Amino acid sequence: MSTTDLIVQYHGDQNQVAVLRLNRGAKRNALNDGLIIAIRDAFDNLAPTARAAVIDGTGEHFCAGLDLSELKERDAGQGLHHSRMWHDALERVQYGPVPVIAALHGAVVGGGLELASSCHIRVADDTTFYALPEGSRGIFVGGGGAVRIPRLIGVARMTDMMLTGRVYNAVDGERLGFAQYLVPAGTAFDKALEIAVRVASNAPLTNYALMHALPRIAEQPADQGFLTEAMMAAIAQSAPEAKERVRAFLEGRADKVKKS
Repeated sequence: MSTTDLIVQYHGDQNQVAVLRLNRGAKRNALNDGLIIAIRDAFDNLAPTARAAVIDGTGEHFCAGLDLSELKERDAGQGLHHSRMWHDALERVQYGPVPVIAALHGAVVGGGLELASSCHIRVADDTTFYALPEGSRGIFVGGGGAVRIPRLIGVARMTDMMLTGRVYNAVDGERLGFAQYLVPAGTAFDKALEIAVRVASNAPLTNYALMHALPRIAEQPADQGFLTEAMMAAIAQSAPEAKERVRAFLEGRADKVKKS
C-alpha cells in the first residue's frame, strides 16, 4: 500500500541504514491501518544494502497511539483479525531482516508504545512520556503490547498504567526499561542514527542471532536454551566474516575494548 504517512530514506555508507519516519504530524503520528500496513511493507521491501533501521516520527511526538477517529465498530471476529494484522506488521519489525532502533520523543502512547516495544533499541529524549490509556477508553491493547511491554517493565507496572492512566516521564521511563538511552531534547534521532551506523557494521549473522535467537533462548527452559545457544554460536563463528574479524583482533588490526 502506497502512503505519504511513512517516509523511507537511506543513510550511511552504501545506504546501510534505513530510516522510517512516521509522517502524520498533525495527528501526533497516530497509527491508522494504512500506516501499519506501510510499516509492514517497508520491512518486507528494505533495500538489500540495509543492515539496520531507525524508526522516527515527524513533529513533536513519536506516536500518540491508535487513531481513534478510525476506530470502527467491529464484531469479535473482525476485531480479532484486525489485531492479528497489527501483530503481523510489528512482527516484521521485531523479527525482520535488520535490527531496529527507535528514536523516541514526545508522546509514546498506546499503539506508539507497542510499536516502540517491537524495536530492539530505544533512544528517548527528555521530552518523551509513556502511557497506556486504553483502560480508560474501554479497550485493550491489541498490537502486541500485552506480550512485549511486560517484558520491558513487568506485568504489575503495565497493569497499573492501564488501570490508573499513570504516565511515566523520560527519566523514569529510562530507569524502568522503556528506553536504553536518554538524551537531551531534540537529539534522539541523531543518537539513534549513530547507534544504527554502529550496529550496521556488525557481522550480519551475529545481528541475526541477537534478533531472532536471543529472545527465544530467554524463554526456553535452561537445558533447551543452552543447546540453542551452542548451535547459534557454532553457526555464527563458522561464517567467513567472523573468522576474518577474529583474525584481525589476534593480529592487532582490530580495536580492543576500552573503558568508556
